[in-house]
Amino acid sequence: MSKIDFITILGPTAIGKTSLAVKLAYYFNGEIISADSRQVYKFMDIGTGKDLQDYYINDTKIEYHLIDVVHPKDDYNLFLFNQDFEKAFEIIKSKNKLPFLVGGTGLYLNSILNSYNLSCLNFSSNEYSELYNMSNEQLVERLKKYDHLVHNKNDYMDRDRMIKRIIILENKNESRKDEKYNSLVIGIYTDREDNKKRITKRLKDRLQNGLIDEVKKLIEMGISYERLYYFGLEYRYVSLYLQNKLNYNDMYQKLNSQIHKFAKRQMTWFRKMEREGIQIKWFSPDDYQFIEDYIKAILE
Repeated sequence: MSKIDFITILGPTAIGKTSLAVKLAYYFNGEIISADSRQVYKFMDIGTGKDLQDYYINDTKIEYHLIDVVHPKDDYNLFLFNQDFEKAFEIIKSKNKLPFLVGGTGLYLNSILNSYNLSCLNFSSNEYSELYNMSNEQLVERLKKYDHLVHNKNDYMDRDRMIKRIIILENKNESRKDEKYNSLVIGIYTDREDNKKRITKRLKDRLQNGLIDEVKKLIEMGISYERLYYFGLEYRYVSLYLQNKLNYNDMYQKLNSQIHKFAKRQMTWFRKMEREGIQIKWFSPDDYQFIEDYIKAILE
């Protein structure tokens, strides 16, 4: 294998990517770039699973990037992520450190690993006009062709967001950059039942340790219920509970079920990435030493 530009650690939610990546970054003198579409937002810590305390190991803080970079009232998108990734990548490399791209947002990961050239996509083109003249129902059907790719079902709620997502997905092969990053990609996964147990345990922990208060504070800051609905999962269902549209038990049951479905969609994403040519070496979350040895052998 040619020179490795960075290590990618991916996997479904609740699998333990962060703690494992921190150990690896500590051993290999690296820093972490988050590939999580919600961890970019400030004040959203518990629901997005930032687990910032996990970035400390042996009294050493492992530096991280693309976490807490934008206010929840502001928008963040794939184009901004790609710009921010490149900046973070250059900063880490300038320190002679090894970047670790870590997360579970499939579209963000795929855009880097497959070198999407988003700057060449013309969102004011005839294609945009053609799509703009379609009905919402037609746009949804067009986007549903990529349903296994869609990370956030809220893409079906906003016309402009749907149109831009369609343009990105339909033109990504023609918009690859000439220069492509070379990443060693490591997937973390366990059997489905074990991961479901991990998800349920983590949700209970979050609810017991301040998730509801976190959502209340966001509302007090002026974040609307509509905006919280847009953020999905924890923020959507807790906000429904706070509006008395769901009782506590229904909120918990529905949220738990939706996170399980989300994890399944993530794995569908990763399997498609493999079919598109991205080589992912899969390990159990308990295989730290095997992973360390594997990376060491590749880097030598």
